[in-house]
Amino acid sequence: MGGIIDKITEFIKELLQGWVLTNFETMFTDVNDKVGTIAGEVSKTPSTWNSGIFDMIKTLSDNVMIPIAGMIISFVLVYELISMVIDKNNLHDFNTAIFIRFFMKACIAVMLLSKTFDIVMAVFDVGSHIVNSAAAAISGETSIDVSSTLQTMFNEQFSEMSIGELLGLGMETMIVSLCMKIMSVLITVILYGRMIEIYLYVSVAPVPCATVTNREWGTIGTNYFKGLCALAFQGFFMMVCVAIYAVLVAGVAVSDNLHTAL
Repeated sequence: MGGIIDKITEFIKELLQGWVLTNFETMFTDVNDKVGTIAGEVSKTPSTWNSGIFDMIKTLSDNVMIPIAGMIISFVLVYELISMVIDKNNLHDFNTAIFIRFFMKACIAVMLLSKTFDIVMAVFDVGSHIVNSAAAAISGETSIDVSSTLQTMFNEQFSEMSIGELLGLGMETMIVSLCMKIMSVLITVILYGRMIEIYLYVSVAPVPCATVTNREWGTIGTNYFKGLCALAFQGFFMMVCVAIYAVLVAGVAVSDNLHTAL
């Protein structure tokens, strides 16, 4: 009779061990996939993430924002010329160097306006390069060898657990896996929200660029480029957060107490 109970107990333990191992395998595989997926998404520039949306944004910018930026830059340049003339002691200290400086500022302003999209794309190209470099390092450091990790966990921890411990651990891993799936949805929403914000920023790029060369109005363009750089480097910070998360999950495999680690 005792032998039958032992066999039934062993059978139940094997079922629970398989269930727990499957949950852990899914968890570790999801971590590896998540690092790669997020790296691939945040490293994309506006032109590569969705070419259709990018073409539409560029068309709107060229047909709607460029004419508005042209009017703004005309006002800014006239205001700049008046300010330069008045600053010279109300025309008492007047010389032709004023017009040379004004002409140079006007040329720079027009050149910046004509190359707005190239400048904006260059900022995101730099951000993409940084994210790709970080992703290569992070993937190497946080990648989990699923098969060997599970084998080690089975040999060192699972084989010694009772039915109650395995059942509790299985429930914990199910809850953690569910939380990870919810987190994956939230990450997807954040990634899409980030790209929508980037497209909105890119669509109005000519307007703030038209104010860069003016002393008083230049803060508009300066603040715009600060926000643009923040969006470009946001992907790097997201990769760092994913790396921290992956390291924490990898630490579960080598923990002495799986319940506490989870």
